[in-house]
Amino acid sequence: MSQSSAPVRVLIADDQELLRESFRVLVNAEPGLEVVGLAEDGDAAVRLAVRERPDVVLMDVRMPGLDGIEATRLIRSHPQAEGVRVLVLTMFDLDSYVFAALRSGASGFLLKDVAPADLVRAIRTVAAGQGLLAPSVTARLIAEFCRQPQATPEVSASLEPLTSREREVLLLVTKGLSNAEIAAELHVSMATVKTYIGRLFDKLGARDRVQLVITGYEHGLVTPSRRSNHP
Repeated sequence: MSQSSAPVRVLIADDQELLRESFRVLVNAEPGLEVVGLAEDGDAAVRLAVRERPDVVLMDVRMPGLDGIEATRLIRSHPQAEGVRVLVLTMFDLDSYVFAALRSGASGFLLKDVAPADLVRAIRTVAAGQGLLAPSVTARLIAEFCRQPQATPEVSASLEPLTSREREVLLLVTKGLSNAEIAAELHVSMATVKTYIGRLFDKLGARDRVQLVITGYEHGLVTPSRRSNHP
């Protein structure tokens, strides 16, 4: 296989052997994906992530010893694991897990009942440098950030470098619109939208789309009144 078509390398961390093996079989059966390690707990996940430097870690949350949230934080902050992205998988659709995972550096959060095709798509999405959330999580994520005391309609000083159009794009990203939907909303091309998204990454120091969404919530770009209005 040529370097241009190198497979996406995946590490699977889960304390249940049956699930580890099921995910391994699923991933290895997909063209362009390759499992490079299996970890039964958070400590093993960190060790293997540093040693193997996979493109994506499928990370369980509840594991003995070091849990998946702390393991994610250690991987994302380790200098020898730079570029390793984490996709959190859990049986538990709990707000505290979602927020902790994202703040620890995860690039995505999915429930384990996700369809196999959607999981494969998520792995490819995260490996490509994008972020994603389970659809069932998005509405509650908006509601939670709107309830937090620090979420106000005032724009933080950290958004001052943004132009008015860049803030508009950030708002639409925060509301969950795709690039195609943003292009239609603003009557611009997809290439233009991608340019704006790239500028947002650079100016806000965001590594992926999930971080842009969190930034938008934390700086009050989405408020309860805006959220209740459907375009």
